[in-house]
Amino acid sequence: MAVDTAPGKSDARVMRGRPIAVYLIALVLAILIPAMAVALVLLNSANDSQQKVLAALTNATVQAMGHAVDREITGMATTLRVLSSSESLELGDLAAFHERALTALAGSGSYLIAVDDQFRQLLNTRVPYGEVLQQTSDIPTAERALERGVATISPIFFGAVAQDYVFNVWLPLSDVEPVRLVTMTQNARNLAPSLQSRQLPAGWHAALVDTNNAVISSTADTALEIGSILPIRQWKADVPGDAWAQEELNGERVVTAEWRSGYTGWRVIAWAASSQVQKPLQDSVLQLTLWGLFIAVCATAVAFLIAQRISSSVRGLRLDAQRMGRGEAVYPRTYPVTEIAEVSQALAEASEQRQIADRDIRFLMRELAHRSKNQMAVIAAMAKQTARGATDIQTYVVSLERRIMGLARSTDLLLANGRAGVMLAELIEQQIGPFRPPEADRVKVEGPDLRINPQGAQILGMALHELATNATRYGAFAEPTGRLDLTWRMDAENLSMRWREHLGRALVVGERSGFGTIVLRTMVGGALGAQVNRDVHGDGVEWIFEVPLTALDPSFAAVRPDEPDPQA
Repeated sequence: MAVDTAPGKSDARVMRGRPIAVYLIALVLAILIPAMAVALVLLNSANDSQQKVLAALTNATVQAMGHAVDREITGMATTLRVLSSSESLELGDLAAFHERALTALAGSGSYLIAVDDQFRQLLNTRVPYGEVLQQTSDIPTAERALERGVATISPIFFGAVAQDYVFNVWLPLSDVEPVRLVTMTQNARNLAPSLQSRQLPAGWHAALVDTNNAVISSTADTALEIGSILPIRQWKADVPGDAWAQEELNGERVVTAEWRSGYTGWRVIAWAASSQVQKPLQDSVLQLTLWGLFIAVCATAVAFLIAQRISSSVRGLRLDAQRMGRGEAVYPRTYPVTEIAEVSQALAEASEQRQIADRDIRFLMRELAHRSKNQMAVIAAMAKQTARGATDIQTYVVSLERRIMGLARSTDLLLANGRAGVMLAELIEQQIGPFRPPEADRVKVEGPDLRINPQGAQILGMALHELATNATRYGAFAEPTGRLDLTWRMDAENLSMRWREHLGRALVVGERSGFGTIVLRTMVGGALGAQVNRDVHGDGVEWIFEVPLTALDPSFAAVRPDEPDPQA
């Protein structure tokens, strides 16, 4: 964009614009950036929907794991109730009860323990019957079972007999002496198949923890030790089980979910790295960014190529404009952009018009210089001839002034119409108009349209002026009843123009030829190669001019024999 310098401020600077490539690249960015923003919004919305689906799938899987564990514990409690109703136990035959329990639990991975009211082990199917045993290692849960009077599940603990982490299902008994409670015990690691029977989404891990958040079992990829404390979901009692939470695990941000058993109080806790959960969105954003950059680079390259084509076209227009400014010919060119091609066509048309105008101006200047010399000679001749017929200075001045004004009117027409020439009817009106009488019916002007060249217009204009002057002084315009008929016609070669005056009296013919006769015979006849005839009638004079059309053709200016050819 350029700004005009203020008039009178020579120090004002013209601001330079920016290349079109800048605007095209800005247009690309103006389109691409909002599109990328909309794409990010849509991606985020799609990610939210995907997160909800993933949350539902994860929660359903965790819940299925918890139900599998619950079914395992419930099965142990049911088996324990069946065994506790054994007749041998009611009869106090602990050896037979031990044998029956071994048979019933063979291959199940579970063991039966019976304790008295001091929590001393009376039998344990892990060891042969009769072996000396100590107090149970799970006294707190046994006491709680006695208080509740129902089956109670313990947290995991390290069993002295099993030498491994185990958990118990305690069942209090009544009216069975000396047995006060029976418990079904099982190694904690036996619950791993319940967790591994369900497939979590990729990147997710799960662990079964007791009421102390100690790990009972976990999926194979967690590398968690049984009995270790899981450091997540320890203080999330206020968070709904199906809600995700953000926590730190081993210095890494993780997303956690859990399912809590209403029967055992145990929980299945699942977690995954936040980066893994957000990976689909991150991958999508990364792909969007890469594709956006690729599209931006491609669009910028295309914009640059287009800018190069347009810049090249504009440079061509600039060179054409400079050539036209120097007056050189400019021709239309083919451009890839329609609007630029139209400007090129307009420049070519403007150049052609300027060429024509320049030729007209040069012609007029040459013609003016050429004719000014002739006019000086004509004026000098007019002055001499006018002086011959003048009786006093005032008459001389008036006559000379009229003749000079007639010559000036012809020159005005020449300058007004230029090289195109002058209409004959307009020339006649210019020359006889100042002398025309007020009665319109006294003058008849009639003939076809004809355009004549400037040289012919100047000579015929002088002749018409002289005829009108004579008519005013001696002829049709000098008396109230006089009339003038000015007609012309054309054939293939000549213009025939007739000037006929009608008087109301007899015509008096002088013996001496004046300047008008010299103009009519010498200049019209000599300069235009015309035949000039003068007939005297009883009621007025008649002039007939037979002018070759070639001498009047606007494309050809006749040259007087005594003048050099201006085209030479």
